[in-house]
Amino acid sequence: MSLDKGRPELRQITDARTLRALAHPVRLALIEELSVGGPLTATEVGERIGETPTTCSFHLRQLAKYGLVEEAGGGRGRARPWRMSTVGLNIKAARGDTESEVAATTLARMFLDRSLQRYQTWRDTRRTYPEEWQDATTDSTYLFYVTADELGELKEELHGLLMDRYWDRLDDPSRRPPGAAPVEMLVISYPVSPPSDTSGGTDAEGT
Repeated sequence: MSLDKGRPELRQITDARTLRALAHPVRLALIEELSVGGPLTATEVGERIGETPTTCSFHLRQLAKYGLVEEAGGGRGRARPWRMSTVGLNIKAARGDTESEVAATTLARMFLDRSLQRYQTWRDTRRTYPEEWQDATTDSTYLFYVTADELGELKEELHGLLMDRYWDRLDDPSRRPPGAAPVEMLVISYPVSPPSDTSGGTDAEGT
């Protein structure tokens, strides 16, 4: 079976205008909440992120303007439920476009900072979780030598594994098994130094 079978298409965002529109704390919070618990009304999502319904309504309309969220149907005014337009987003700067590169870097940093804040909250509160959840989580760092092509292949394999196995649970609660909880996994890869022509390497290391 092809890994792509049934996999949703991520929304590709490369233009500077959309990237800048998304780079707002309230809008990022709205997207995060709709991704986990949508559809939600402006009032419901406002209660979750600590903002007024009026503020949320304004930013939801702005996100809809750029095709990032949409009305889920039913309700009127602030009682209208909203949902994400796609299952996920792929943020990437347009090559050779300085404005896009700056906007993408800013937005990526904002997403990462928010994720790291949630990770720190987990570290501070992990003892309040059942032991099976504490044991199932991981704090791992790996170092290995690969080429750019190999790293790209690894990225696609990890992406395919997660998307093919779990993506349909995001917008279909009936597919979530009893005891399931929203889990955030950060996959970050980067060279720690420029490539060289030196031969040889080391085996993968994990800590």
